[in-house]
Amino acid sequence: MTPRLGVNIDHVATLRQLRGTPYPDLIQAAQLAEKAGAGQITVHLREDRRHIQDADVKKLRASIQVLLNLEMAATEEMFKFALKVRPDWVCLVPEKRNEVTTEGGLDILKHQKKIAKFTEKLQKAGIRVSHFIEPSVSIVKACANLGVAAVELHTGRYCLAAQGTFGARSKTKTEKELERVKKAALLAHKLGLGAHAGHGFDFENVRQVAELETDTRQPLIEEYNIGHAIICRAVIVGMERAVREMLSAIVAP
Repeated sequence: MTPRLGVNIDHVATLRQLRGTPYPDLIQAAQLAEKAGAGQITVHLREDRRHIQDADVKKLRASIQVLLNLEMAATEEMFKFALKVRPDWVCLVPEKRNEVTTEGGLDILKHQKKIAKFTEKLQKAGIRVSHFIEPSVSIVKACANLGVAAVELHTGRYCLAAQGTFGARSKTKTEKELERVKKAALLAHKLGLGAHAGHGFDFENVRQVAELETDTRQPLIEEYNIGHAIICRAVIVGMERAVREMLSAIVAP
C-alpha cells in the first residue's frame, strides 16, 4: 500500500485573500498538485473564512479528479454546507477564532454527543468522516465507539520537537511523541480505523513517521495531509516539484 498525500492548499488562498486579488488561482494549484501525484486535495473552510471560501470548495468539487477532503468545525452551518458539496471526506477539527493554525485535536470525550451526531449524519449521506485528534490511545478508542471511518493524528508536538524547538530536550521529546503516534496508529488499525496524520510536517520530519510500519510491514500511516511546507517550497521550486518532493519523502523515506 502506498500512502496517500493530501495537499492542503489553504495557504494558496491566504496569499489571494491578503490583497483581495483573483490570483493565485486555487483551482490551478490543486490541478498541479494532482498532476504531480497528490491523491487528495485538502481544504479547511473556517468559520471566519480567513482563506478558503465557500465558492472555492464548490469549484474544487467540480474540477479535481482526486479525493476532496473538507476540514471543518462540528457546527450546523458547516454540516449543511458539507451536505450540499458532498466532499469525499470530512475531517472534523477543533477551531478557535484567534488561533493562527489548529492548535490541537478534538476533545472527543467532552463533546462526544455532538460529534457523534455529526459523524452519523455525514456518514449516512455517503461522506467518509475522520476526526482530528491527539495521538492518544483512549481517544482512538472513543472515536472507534463513534463509528468513525478514520482518525487523523495531530502531529504538531512531534514536528516541533523534530525541528529542535525544545533545545536540549528536543531529541527525547521527539522520540516520546513519535512513540505516541505509533501506539495510537497501531490501535486504530487494530480497531479497523484508517490511520491518517497531519500538522507541522516538513520535508524532513515526515520521514520518521513514514518509516513506521504495521505488524505486516505495511506503512502504518495511510494518509498524510500537508500544506504549509509544500506551499512554502512551491514558492521556490513550483507546485509540481514541491509535491513530488514531499511524495518522495513519504514513499521512500
